[in-house]
Amino acid sequence: MGRGRVQLKRIENKISRQVTFSKRRTGLLKKAHEISVLCDAEVALIVFSTKGKLFEYSTDSSMERILERYERCSFTERQVANDSEQQGNWSLECPKLMARIEILERSLRNLAGEDLDPMSLRELQHLEQQIDNGLKRVRARKNQLYNQSISELQMKERALHEQNNMLSKKVKENEKTMAEQANWEQQNLGQNQTSFMPPPPPPPMQSLPSLTVGASGTLQTREFMNEDEEAIAQIQPNTIQIPPWMLRHVNE
Repeated sequence: MGRGRVQLKRIENKISRQVTFSKRRTGLLKKAHEISVLCDAEVALIVFSTKGKLFEYSTDSSMERILERYERCSFTERQVANDSEQQGNWSLECPKLMARIEILERSLRNLAGEDLDPMSLRELQHLEQQIDNGLKRVRARKNQLYNQSISELQMKERALHEQNNMLSKKVKENEKTMAEQANWEQQNLGQNQTSFMPPPPPPPMQSLPSLTVGASGTLQTREFMNEDEEAIAQIQPNTIQIPPWMLRHVNE
């Protein structure tokens, strides 16, 4: 009797499943080795068990080199497939893009007030609304820029005003300092001139009256006389002139 065909489905019995996995894994590794020897092929086999255990087989070349070769081949195939797909997509997208460009160009002409004859009343109303909305946005932006410029100019004005006040304050302080310095120098100059000024001359001595002692022994005062009186006084005998320093003691 021939061997019946085994139905491929998951083995529910855990022990039977483990035994089947071990037998089939050994046979798979054997078949991989046979095809690599018989056909001189590079074979890489990777198997993970249900518990995550790794079983692998590779030909004389290392597993890493075979995997790198696989990556290069698969990347090239994917790139070629993507290129062909993109070319197909471009051929489909090109008419759509051309139609879109034509619509945009016509809209620009309409916004500029050109090519309005084919448009219906509803389309013209929609175009007018678009233009009004655009004008509102333009005016709003213009007013915003005006307000920003005014704010910046006001800030500059305040800064210049503050700077002007600071400069005026510094000028006043400098003028005050220079005035004080000039007064101080003038006072020092006056003191120096006073210290080097020669002393004033002494007042002239007033001539004191002279006393004359006559023959009778009485003292006679002689003040300023004219020439005749002085001549008469010199002729009188027995007269003695007392110096001024003695006259002070006599008066006392």
